[in-house]
Amino acid sequence: MTESVELPPAPEQARDVFGDRYADAVRYAELLAEAGVQRGLIGPREVPRLWERHLLNCAVLSEVVPEGVTVCDVGSGAGLPGIPLALVRPDLKITLLEPLLRRTNFLTEVVELLGLDHVTVVRGRAEEVLGTLQPVHVVTARAVAPLDRLAAWGIPLLRPYGEMLALKGDTAEEELKSAASALSKLGAAETSVLHVGEGVVDPLSTLVRVEVGESPGGVRFAAKRAKAARTGRARRRR
Repeated sequence: MTESVELPPAPEQARDVFGDRYADAVRYAELLAEAGVQRGLIGPREVPRLWERHLLNCAVLSEVVPEGVTVCDVGSGAGLPGIPLALVRPDLKITLLEPLLRRTNFLTEVVELLGLDHVTVVRGRAEEVLGTLQPVHVVTARAVAPLDRLAAWGIPLLRPYGEMLALKGDTAEEELKSAASALSKLGAAETSVLHVGEGVVDPLSTLVRVEVGESPGGVRFAAKRAKAARTGRARRRR
């Protein structure tokens, strides 16, 4: 039997961050605390810190996402950071990419309930949708995998000169150094560690930003994307 833990009231910062979607943010928090726990998407111990550690921590990612771009949230899980980002930024077109059926079912229910018309849920792994999912301007991720592995999944989904934004913790600098060689092979042009959420979250949210050049994923992935695109066109002609 799942342990029941009460969701604390939303902090004042949530009203400022979510604005006219504040009520939807509250409903999403309630869904995470109820169905999310019941379905094993988050642990019951996370419920008391849902706002600070999860919703607000993810929503402040919006500070560094350009206006009007396409976003793919890789390994979206229970919708973090994709759904908080969608609530704050209706100008974005967001794809929540998640391989597990029970998670995509939850995500679809949340998207429909909250009326997030600019959000699409796709079931699959990043390497499976390469060439079928339109390349995006920004890839986001949170607590999915070590940076080198995450980059191998996320960077090939980018458009030329796009960027990956990975929410990381205290290990961000260390992970970035360890992944330097892998990132270079994947076409990374610039990397940096950013801190966002001043006045909203404490400690600040830490992001690793990886900006790519004209060949996201490097030569090998460019060839793979082109082959997948040709296959997709051939199937559509049948």
